[in-house]
Amino acid sequence: MNEIRKIIHIDMDAFYASVEQRDNPKLRGKPVIVGGDPQSRGVVATCSYEAREYGIHSAMPSQMAYKRCPYAYFVRPRFDVYHQISNQIREIFYRYTDLVEPLSLDEAFLDVTNNKKNIKYATEIAKMIKKEILEEVGLTASAGVSYNKFLAKLASDYKKPSGLTVITPENKQEFLDKLPINKFFGVGKVTERNLRNLGIKNGYDLRNLELHQLENIFKNRGYTFYQFARGIDYRPVQPHRERKSVGAETTLNHNLNIDDEDVVDILSEICKEVADRLNYCDKLGKTVTLKIKFYDFTQITRSISLEHAINKHEEIRTNVYNLLKNININKQIRLLGVTLSNLTDKKDECTNITIFEYIDNIHNINI
Repeated sequence: MNEIRKIIHIDMDAFYASVEQRDNPKLRGKPVIVGGDPQSRGVVATCSYEAREYGIHSAMPSQMAYKRCPYAYFVRPRFDVYHQISNQIREIFYRYTDLVEPLSLDEAFLDVTNNKKNIKYATEIAKMIKKEILEEVGLTASAGVSYNKFLAKLASDYKKPSGLTVITPENKQEFLDKLPINKFFGVGKVTERNLRNLGIKNGYDLRNLELHQLENIFKNRGYTFYQFARGIDYRPVQPHRERKSVGAETTLNHNLNIDDEDVVDILSEICKEVADRLNYCDKLGKTVTLKIKFYDFTQITRSISLEHAINKHEEIRTNVYNLLKNININKQIRLLGVTLSNLTDKKDECTNITIFEYIDNIHNINI
């Protein structure tokens, strides 16, 4: 019989905003918005829990956030600081296990089945990690503990901020059956709406669908949802997983025209997040891809392959802007995404980087 895994998912609470509150005492307990200036048509990168009470969320135009909470403090992101703190937090993880799979600057999976301190219970390790992060870094984290990655990630999101939730083989089905359908990984707003129209409101309803019904709704992801509804996930924690691409995307708060200034601002924030993730995993990319999904759910991608790999925000942004300005489609946009692929390690790239390797190399892919 295979040994039951002990998986922890650590997710920092409102990471960027919490760092700003930690470093600036006057921001503590106040609504803090990390992102663009509301006077410059920027967007919200993230916000504190105090700001979320006003309905503010990431990717929201800063002007709208200001209207909802004129008393909020707007702060420009400091990604170099966030990266440094993320490394501090990762060092705490490695005290317990080398099986650490970072997902971004503020979250990671840990497999503590066989841990360095020979602690029997994963819940105890999660408590110790949360305590050490708070004492050494001055920030709170939420933890999910379970026997697989899917359930551990669900658990970490269940009681935020500073939560700790455990999902065992015995209570997993009760937990999943009560879970709102939009909490399942891969269920976005559109899929949620379609499922609710079919009367599927929670995990119990999802579990009662036949596999062929799930495949009709989710296509090739149908079997994955069949397993998730039953708490099945065999994916191991992969500390040395070879990334094929690094990207980020956001669904817009409301549809925008392609020439709207907000599109440029939102893309800038997405490019910054991609640069942040590239630096976190010490990678550079040679292929830049812009993804646009329109109001009617059709989508396009535009790519450019460069001679030299890049990872800086300004370089990614410049190439993405070049791709954007050569798109002539008169439809409103509902989602934007940026991906870098054809990755290389930083140590392998020692040459100067050119950011204008231009339109002759653009590949148009219509999906």
